Amino acid sequence: MNIQQKNIDEVYALYNKKPKDYVFIDVRQPEEWADGTIPGITRIMLSELPQHLETLDKHKTYVMVCRSGARSGRACEAMAQAGFTQTLNFSGGMLSWYERQYPLEK
Repeated sequence: MNIQQKNIDEVYALYNKKPKDYVFIDVRQPEEWADGTIPGITRIMLSELPQHLETLDKHKTYVMVCRSGARSGRACEAMAQAGFTQTLNFSGGMLSWYERQYPLEK
């Protein structure tokens, strides 16, 4: 399975462009969300993602976010197995977002 990777510059450009058919999902744990999330992002813990897949529109593109890119990669794999064709993994994750001091929501 070939998951498309997006780096910090690509993700930040998408975030600023705010395409209406893109959805950002943070799959970290609540204690990690407390450190700050991308403003306006949907929060679904990785462990709860399977229960939410039926409610997500398969025609949209999903940018999956975690701390460093590992869990979001697993989320992309799970979504692909469920029939989603447009998933992007934020390689570098929130660590790179924090490093750049981009906007945060707490």
